[in-house]
Amino acid sequence: MSTTRHLVNRQRRLATVAAERAVAPATVDKPVDPGTVADEPQEAPESKKRKEERKEERKDEKEQAVPRPGRPPRLRVRLPAVLCAATLLLGAFAAWAFTSAATLNDDPGRQNTALTDIARTSEVKGQITEAVGAVFSYDYASPAKADTAVKKYLTGKAVQQHQDMLAEVRAQAPKQKLVLTTTVTESGVEMLDGDRARLIIFADQSNTRTGKAEETTYAAAMFAVDAVRRGGTWRISAIDTFTR
Repeated sequence: MSTTRHLVNRQRRLATVAAERAVAPATVDKPVDPGTVADEPQEAPESKKRKEERKEERKDEKEQAVPRPGRPPRLRVRLPAVLCAATLLLGAFAAWAFTSAATLNDDPGRQNTALTDIARTSEVKGQITEAVGAVFSYDYASPAKADTAVKKYLTGKAVQQHQDMLAEVRAQAPKQKLVLTTTVTESGVEMLDGDRARLIIFADQSNTRTGKAEETTYAAAMFAVDAVRRGGTWRISAIDTFTR
């Protein structure tokens, strides 16, 4: 009996050892660093990243819905208002441009060819420069020459204006033996419309007394003249001294 029991026990031990050897390779893992093992399970990296993205999306939605004080709303919120404002501005500009173009086409000033008709501009400047020098010069010894210049170069109300302006010179000339000389230094055509023109005149004047004590005075003058073209000749029709 003891032999039989001993044999049975031995067989059991051998079976247990064999079973342990068969299980050991499958269950024993490589040594693990204790520092890499967390006390609690961790989320996968992908899940954590997605959670952060959802958090940012919710934050963006809140900011779009309720703008912060002092911070302008996002572009998607302001875009319709900006488009409406741009449409109104473009419409207003188109209306203004159309109105301005129509006004310019109807404006009589558009007939001014002083800067485009070079030949006619040069013609009126030359003839009026000569006319001014002639009618505003006076020699006490040759009063008839001044009268001839008036008839040749003046017309309309310019005749009376010229007479009023030189009345004192004519009265004092014989006594003081006056010689008045006017020289145009510069002129500009302000308006040229067909046979009508307006010019700005700059001139130097010298008034000489040729009596016992000869004396000469000098003065500069600026005035405007209206001119008309008749029979191929430009004549002064009005004189503007810019005084009331």
